[in-house]
Amino acid sequence: MRSYVTLRHAPLLLFALLLALGACQRRESVDTLRSAYYWSTTWKMDSAKVRFIRQHHIRRLYVRYFDVVRDADGQARPNATLRFPDEMGWGGEHAAPTSPVPRGVEVVPVVYLVNDCLRPAPHATSPDTLATMVLRRILAMSQAHGLQDIREVQVDCDWTATTAHAYFRFLTTLRQQAHGRHLRLSATIRLHQLALEAPPVDRGVLMMYNTGDARRLACHKPILDMAAAAPYLGHLAAYPLPLAAAYPLFTWRILFREGRFVGFLHADDDLPVLPGDSIVVRRPELTDILQAVRAIRLRRPDACDEVILFDLSTPNILRFNPLDYDKIYRHP
Repeated sequence: MRSYVTLRHAPLLLFALLLALGACQRRESVDTLRSAYYWSTTWKMDSAKVRFIRQHHIRRLYVRYFDVVRDADGQARPNATLRFPDEMGWGGEHAAPTSPVPRGVEVVPVVYLVNDCLRPAPHATSPDTLATMVLRRILAMSQAHGLQDIREVQVDCDWTATTAHAYFRFLTTLRQQAHGRHLRLSATIRLHQLALEAPPVDRGVLMMYNTGDARRLACHKPILDMAAAAPYLGHLAAYPLPLAAAYPLFTWRILFREGRFVGFLHADDDLPVLPGDSIVVRRPELTDILQAVRAIRLRRPDACDEVILFDLSTPNILRFNPLDYDKIYRHP
């Protein structure tokens, strides 16, 4: 028997299709894990950050705990450790610590490992010892500040082919120890690292920023330039690690003198500004960020299962209107 839809059924069919389309769009939004980095030396969860987390349904925060640098003796040591205010980290003089993050938000501790720590030196800390020290410090900080439901730790390092062997040994030991405590290990992946062997971790976070040379006055898009990023993305589809991607919100103020790079200005008094100096501002526009998200979705759809913004500082989260941030997270 031939089946057909009569005209009087057409409005009902159209209504059903619209409902289904809306459900699919809502499912895409809900299923995308919305995350952000917190990259500072001081923990300050002000009202703007709390509002952003709630309004945009942020469920995961990647929190930089400390850096690892090499001291004058060649030994690795922690530096620029994140400071939690006492009133946020403790519920009372003898009470158990209370979590400083909003309820329902997972925290992933992140450690930034300076690449020089991996280079050979007479008294260098061995990769195995370094892994033990890093995990011990992460766990101690988490316990001290009420962040005890940790499921994952992350390492950020701008490693190269010459330091890959030491870095991979460090990660292998750290991963074994993390798994012994039922923790996953992830690592950041810079664009140039996509062409190298994947590190021995459970998953990676692709950093979709720092695509140009900020030291060149003629480089107008050093933070995010898709023309510069495009050659690296050819390695993305075949990259063997599960991936998420992080996108930039931050701004750079850069001081140039007679056309030459002097440094970054994080505060007005960071560097002396002389007559004739130039201060240039570099930041990604919304169109740049959306273009990056679409490029990742096209080449590696699963890398859009989690969308991460860098980072959760108040100026960054007030720069665009709420609908613009939703566009990034929904990756239309």
